[in-house]
Amino acid sequence: MLQLADTWTWDFWIADTGDEYHIYFLKASKVYHSPDGRKDLVRNPDGRHTRTSVGHAVSTDLFNWTVCEDAMAPSDEEAFDDLATWTGSVIKGPDSLWYMFYTGISYREGGLVQRIGLATSEDLYTWEKRRDFAPLAADARMYEKLGESTWPNETWRDPWVFPDPEGVGWHMFITARAKTGVDDDRGVVGHAVSYDLLNWEIQPPLSEPGAGFGDLEVTQMSMVDGRPVLLFSCLSREFSIVRRSAGESGGGKGGVWAVPAESMFGPFDIYNAQLITDDKLYSGRMIQNRDSQWYFMAFANDDEKGNFVGHLADPMLVTWQADGSIALKALAGPQLV
Repeated sequence: MLQLADTWTWDFWIADTGDEYHIYFLKASKVYHSPDGRKDLVRNPDGRHTRTSVGHAVSTDLFNWTVCEDAMAPSDEEAFDDLATWTGSVIKGPDSLWYMFYTGISYREGGLVQRIGLATSEDLYTWEKRRDFAPLAADARMYEKLGESTWPNETWRDPWVFPDPEGVGWHMFITARAKTGVDDDRGVVGHAVSYDLLNWEIQPPLSEPGAGFGDLEVTQMSMVDGRPVLLFSCLSREFSIVRRSAGESGGGKGGVWAVPAESMFGPFDIYNAQLITDDKLYSGRMIQNRDSQWYFMAFANDDEKGNFVGHLADPMLVTWQADGSIALKALAGPQLV
């Protein structure tokens, strides 16, 4: 696992060079520091979201990590990301640059409006925020904007970017909310397309509202052993009142969910998504190793008492069951080569 003293770590994304895995993760200090240098009170973990920077570590086996200097922090000057930098993804472009798309929130809007920005790197260590890139915002023609419902923020975050299966451009999946539907039941898979990774066109959502989720967080689309599968995360506090009232049959505590699909673009049966972890793990990712075996990683979310944990957990083996569902198996130690 990746566990940092006095630091919470949570949402993450991985870039694979073929030789090393580079993990980028959200991090925030657990403690206040007195002027005399002593550690003071432990912070409330709920406040970590506005004290966030992007950490960086490197591994060859996904179990043992070498921590590097942070990859990114909020902007010093007024910008869409001057309050916090949140979850993203990394992909290598045709120009051999690495592209990191990430979420930002600003002081100007009290952190209530989420946008997507871009940074690039030649080596995965040093990142330059691209000021020539206009941050992507929710398109009011297709997605909910701040104030259009009782939802507390404008949801447009967690960009997951991947190449088009036919080799024409790139796609971005986004945590978003539909313009219509019951206020607590508008979570959808947002979608954008690009031919050059710099200019993006917002598309209609790839799923329908009404599946029982206020948010579909940290989506990831993967072709796992030749089968398309969408991952997303949602805890019970983001369920619609209808799903909450259904109890265990409606999803219980929440956690990481899987949606097998006919293609990389659906259709997605979000209502019948499979809960593959409970709320002890969150922000799940599928990762393929050098032998083409698929593994699942997530961060440790809540302990048995419901207290936030905040470190990255070890990988688990992914297997398909005869009924088309996904099973996860814990591993005893480094087995990824």
